Amino acid sequence: MTQIGLDYPTQWGRQYPARLARNLYHRFYVGPVVRYLSTLDARGLEHLSGPGSYILVANHTSNFDTPLVLTALPTKVRKRTVVAAAMDNFFMDRWTAFKTVFVFNAIPIDRHKINRRSSQQALELVESGWNLLIFPEGGRTPTGQLQEFKGGAAYLAERTKAAVLPTYIHDAGLLQGPKYAKAPQFRDGPNQKRHHVSVTFGPAMFCAEGENIRRFNTRIEEAIVKLGQDVSGNRDYNISRPSRP
Repeated sequence: MTQIGLDYPTQWGRQYPARLARNLYHRFYVGPVVRYLSTLDARGLEHLSGPGSYILVANHTSNFDTPLVLTALPTKVRKRTVVAAAMDNFFMDRWTAFKTVFVFNAIPIDRHKINRRSSQQALELVESGWNLLIFPEGGRTPTGQLQEFKGGAAYLAERTKAAVLPTYIHDAGLLQGPKYAKAPQFRDGPNQKRHHVSVTFGPAMFCAEGENIRRFNTRIEEAIVKLGQDVSGNRDYNISRPSRP
């Protein structure tokens, strides 16, 4: 019997038959639908011209974020990209897990606690040349502001020496917000069938010699905030940190 959760097998999604079928599905269905609904604008593609591997670290506003980023990526990068997907949302029944792996080339990540097994799988994939798309907020923003990052992306970058590409998705929450977003200003707004959305990739970042993971994680957060402020023109866009005693 096929396992679920962290035990769900995903290797088949990275094998040639699944990769071929996925590429055709993205080329003839996902991509055209995304570009029709969002009139997508991809910026900063020059930062994806190197050999990789890339850890693409993005803000998370909408359930539509993953197809938006994948469609914005150059084809050669997308074909080698794995998506870190929340185990509890996408890998707790076999049919949902199958669809998630097939469409997004996803692997399960435990977003609620540090899990050595899921971290090790992501680490091995990046080390073997795969790119990784990850949303370190751990879920869609409930406020519209960037939420404090969990440290998984910074940890993987420090271990693998891979380039982190800060990625800012602008106005995804306004695209059918009541269906896909969580923040009140999107969820309670009009259900726009089409909306212009941009995905901006920032310059590559690396964990500096002697820099600890916590500091590098903060630098990644700050880089995405800067992208968000520059793209949106909203200087109030910032990191919403939980109050601590």
